[in-house]
Amino acid sequence: MIKRNILIASAFFSFSWGIAQQYGGMWIPTELNEKEMKDLGMKISAKDIFNTQKPSIKDAVVQFNGGCTAEIISPKGLLLTNHHCGYGQIQAHSTVQNDLLSNGFWAKNMSTELPNPGVTVDFIVDIKDVSAQILEDTDNLQEPELGKKIAKNIEIYKNSQKIENYQSISVKPMYYGNKFYAYVIETYKDVRLVGAPPQSIGKFGSDTDNWVWPRHTGDFSMFRIYADKNNKPAEYSKDNVPYVPKHYLPVSIKDKAENDFTFVFGFPGRTTEYLPAIAVEKIKKEIDPARIAVRDVALKTLDEKMRTDDATRIKYASKFASVANYWKKWIGEVEGLKKSNAVQKKVMYEGSLVAKNHEIKATLDQLNKLYNDQAPYALNNAYYSEVVRNAETFALANMYSNYITSVEAGRMDEKGTAAFKNKLTSFYKDYSAELDSKVTAKLLALYANKTDAQFLPAGFDKYKNEAQNITGFEELSKNSVITGRSQVNGAALNGDIEKAFSNQDKLIKTIKKDAVYQLFMSIKDTYMKTADPQFTSLQTKIDALQKKYMAQQMATDKDRKFFPDANSTLRVTYGKVKGSTPKDAVTYDYQTHLAGVMEKYIPGDYEFDVPQKLIDLYNKKDYGNYKDKSGDVPVGFTATNHTTGGNSGSPALDAHGNLVGLNFDRQWEGTMSDINYDPRFSRNIMVDTKYILFIIDKFADSKWLIDEMKVVK
Repeated sequence: MIKRNILIASAFFSFSWGIAQQYGGMWIPTELNEKEMKDLGMKISAKDIFNTQKPSIKDAVVQFNGGCTAEIISPKGLLLTNHHCGYGQIQAHSTVQNDLLSNGFWAKNMSTELPNPGVTVDFIVDIKDVSAQILEDTDNLQEPELGKKIAKNIEIYKNSQKIENYQSISVKPMYYGNKFYAYVIETYKDVRLVGAPPQSIGKFGSDTDNWVWPRHTGDFSMFRIYADKNNKPAEYSKDNVPYVPKHYLPVSIKDKAENDFTFVFGFPGRTTEYLPAIAVEKIKKEIDPARIAVRDVALKTLDEKMRTDDATRIKYASKFASVANYWKKWIGEVEGLKKSNAVQKKVMYEGSLVAKNHEIKATLDQLNKLYNDQAPYALNNAYYSEVVRNAETFALANMYSNYITSVEAGRMDEKGTAAFKNKLTSFYKDYSAELDSKVTAKLLALYANKTDAQFLPAGFDKYKNEAQNITGFEELSKNSVITGRSQVNGAALNGDIEKAFSNQDKLIKTIKKDAVYQLFMSIKDTYMKTADPQFTSLQTKIDALQKKYMAQQMATDKDRKFFPDANSTLRVTYGKVKGSTPKDAVTYDYQTHLAGVMEKYIPGDYEFDVPQKLIDLYNKKDYGNYKDKSGDVPVGFTATNHTTGGNSGSPALDAHGNLVGLNFDRQWEGTMSDINYDPRFSRNIMVDTKYILFIIDKFADSKWLIDEMKVVK
């Protein structure tokens, strides 16, 4: 019976992985499966996608500000990315009097485009497999010697390469350190805001529609890259000129049809496709639920205030969106892991591997033991990390704790202090001590109630009562230096940083006596003594075994094509335009339209309000060239491309390499694809280029931007 089950498992996984690899995968662009892509309908070659000898599509794709993706769509450096990727910059230019978040922004010409200090875009110039160089003389090494040797080899490799002074080299591990790739990066630092629809378009549906389909969000914004007069990277200057790209993407407004070939080119952030079943089980049952619980509390508390106060709404808009994004994603991930039977599929796959290679059983047995040993520490790590992130007052206290530690260790020089003060200035700008005192008080209660006593400071039971915490912590907050509600050196830290730092010794002594700081430090010190060393030590062992398990999978499963997990490096994923049937008797089409926006319209609602001009355009059916065969303007569409965070803003391209959509999300039922891609449920969601151009042209009256583009009809 056992042997029969293993054979069934083997057959099942041969079939299911065949489907997954046909439509899934995040492939290094120098290692594309050109035949499979062409079999699915691609008309261009792999060299058209990535080529170091002549212009190719990779020259139009950039990493935007270190986290998202963007693409160049004109010969004048015009850049397209998501509204939520540019949200922080739109917010930074907004005030209560000039609310660009609510009203949108459209430059009338290049001279009115808005600079964004600190924002960068990165081009990938070249990619090389440097595994041999980086892994040289490492065969018999274990951590920490292994890590030191690899770091040394990376430095030797970097120093051996000749690059321009505006370029850099990043060496990234793949397949859990079994291979290494080097990336030559070119960074441009003058990036200006060109246009953004109001959030009633760019965030339409907001939190309710986030991660779900059908979707009607015009999630796009536009920037422009500027360069010096030689077209090279330069700091912001009024003398800089629009960047002239090696390649820019033609924008297609042709109709789409189900099963059309598409591919997405971008910088996916992080996936863990090759974990053992035990790890997925822990994520599903323990880690994700803990993260969700913390963010539940924080988001509900912020939302109550943001709905009634415009100044708070603007101040917290970007942070709220960031916190809510993964909160909802984790909820969908848990449901998707259950629905796709991910743990059992992993168990069956492991059985098929063991049947072929008995040595893998020992590896899996060790991984099972380590994950079970780590479980209580991992759960505390999840709660602690999320509480410190989402209780902003504690996040602030942690920043001061790290600063004081560096000062007392003699590691903080003037440059470091200046950087810390700049970080504080930025933090306080969008921080409300009074509001966060409620958030922190509630999270104190959650932490006290959810955390095992061995991980809590002595006497912490008194924080289990949320109502008492709210009153008590507000009193602490009002008298705290770090919240900015009390002064040190004659100044409030949230008002006059320089004066507050004028006497460093007095500042540090005052902070150490601060009741809020002391409360946080009691939590942090206990965590660092009772959980962090154990968690980290076990994780180091898990990582070493995961590397071994990855190598064993690749050596044993000869029928499976392996792609490396996402790690914010440039990747290509491909699939087909397709709807889905995520639940019994529920079938989704692949395309949404402007009519759907109007169906969801709720006047005055912060998520589903619609600008009057958009309503007028809809009522008049003033669609220009942007309607499809249905007679309506397409808004969004889904496909089977395998995407994740970091793919936000990625170009969705057709069989000929034309831009047909802007990736911005995934279907909720398939968010588990970071861990377990399932072709039945995994869909990426894209804004249709027809809707983007319709908004720019008809809604924003910014045809001058359309005129820059090459529009394919």
